[in-house]
Amino acid sequence: MKRLFLAGVSLTAVSLFNAAHAADANPPLLKAPSSTCDPYKNYSCLDSYLGSDFFSRFVNYYRLEWGHEAAPSDPKAPPSRRDYWPATPQSAPPMPFADWPYGGSTNIGDTRPGSVDSPLMAALGNTPAGQWMNDAHIQVYGWINAGGNLSNNTVRGGNSPAAYDYNPNTVQLDQAVVYVERLPDTVQKDHVDWGFRLAPIYGENYRYTTAYGLWSNQLLNQNKNNGYDLPMAYGEVFVPQVLEGLMFRFGRYISIPDIEAQLAPNNYMYTHSMTYTFDNYTNTGLNTTLAVTKNWMLQLGLTVGTEAMPWHVGAKIDNPAPNPLFPYSTMLKDPGAQPSVSVGVRYTTDSGNDGVYVVANGINNGTWGYNNLQWYGLTYYHKFNEQWHISFETYNEHQNNVLNANNPAALASFLAGGTPFSPQQMPFNSPFLAQCSSAAVFSCTASVQTFLTYISYKPTPLDNISYRLEWFDDQQGQRTGVKTRYVETGIGWQHWFSPQIEIRPEVSYYRALDAAAFNGNSNLGIVPTKKDALIGSADIIIHF
Repeated sequence: MKRLFLAGVSLTAVSLFNAAHAADANPPLLKAPSSTCDPYKNYSCLDSYLGSDFFSRFVNYYRLEWGHEAAPSDPKAPPSRRDYWPATPQSAPPMPFADWPYGGSTNIGDTRPGSVDSPLMAALGNTPAGQWMNDAHIQVYGWINAGGNLSNNTVRGGNSPAAYDYNPNTVQLDQAVVYVERLPDTVQKDHVDWGFRLAPIYGENYRYTTAYGLWSNQLLNQNKNNGYDLPMAYGEVFVPQVLEGLMFRFGRYISIPDIEAQLAPNNYMYTHSMTYTFDNYTNTGLNTTLAVTKNWMLQLGLTVGTEAMPWHVGAKIDNPAPNPLFPYSTMLKDPGAQPSVSVGVRYTTDSGNDGVYVVANGINNGTWGYNNLQWYGLTYYHKFNEQWHISFETYNEHQNNVLNANNPAALASFLAGGTPFSPQQMPFNSPFLAQCSSAAVFSCTASVQTFLTYISYKPTPLDNISYRLEWFDDQQGQRTGVKTRYVETGIGWQHWFSPQIEIRPEVSYYRALDAAAFNGNSNLGIVPTKKDALIGSADIIIHF
């Protein structure tokens, strides 16, 4: 994948560097690429173009791809897709994905091991370690993502519920990510194959990926601006002999619905829709994906909930203030950590131009948990032509037995420590209470209904322009902290300088229709003061 600005070192600068060291007995630290070789025309000369030492190969690979929309093609590479499989609807770049996305599985029918375009792997290619990894089909790659915004909000955290630009008028490290992975070969149909992924992340974005019980003290006890997480740590086994292929994924993985994703390169725009910000992020457990035919796919998962860890299942803590919702001297540490089921059905047309994905994710008794969201929804994609496509998502999610912020006794119980999410247990970033329609009830069901659309236009092979429009109805205010309906719209430009570096400037406008929701911070005791948020932002993703 992508590119480092270090690659912007010019040929002139390299020549000056080498000339300055010409009198040295030691060879120069940076070797310019061969001027007689173009790997895009003659792939066999790639190694001579890159050079022999790690640093030269690393920099020269960035230089090689600059201005191109893809890596040079190896004519000896095996087919990257089954010949009867639905066509690939998009290209990446400039889109964040080539196939319409689905979760819980490596793409079936079009994934080859070691197929990620990585400057780091190219630089390691002629070393013993790199040769061993290539033979084992293991790759190490990642990216650094930094961004900033200008906003009419001024309070720390005051852009929320907009995301991921949590802090207004600042520049930040959003995420630094490393993938260590082996992709199973899902093109072939003659042998069982396996894979895995470890994906540590560091930066401001950890606050969105954190699961309760996995290094969550950073967010829930300290409210750190930057932190670390491991949103993906899973293994996979692919059994191609079952219909068109059966994939088992086990561990912690990204939840299966959604247009958008936690990892920066997998999104049309720098910021995220509210639809994405306040739904399921990760599940831990087992997910199975069965390609019944080339068009139809079924998924079934068994997990311990959403943003929940297995060691919290059944774990209890003392309850200093028993109440009607938590009536005993002990209570579950996270009531949402419990056996949960996910089900998905996906259909793709032969042309690949249309994809429908219907999902029920993290389904259990739905009781109020850290993030125990009962998610029911669908995504739909349609490609009009080579320039235009549309992505649509809608969902309804809810939690039951959410403590009522409008009931004085319920609020007193919360402040006295009578819930797993009271300040005594979780001083920062705890789940919000519900603002129930009646003050007489101690708790109620909190629901959200959303509609989201992206319209994307590809003017050149290295440019994508996306327009986002959404409706978000936080019916009891449990997701955002404010009981209101929201309308949000934005437009962004995704420009790739090469397959290795991209920028995404944008402007977005948010309107809370029923109450002020912006320029506040519940962690600091600051009540929102604005119904509107206008945010201009941009980021850069440097892949390695």
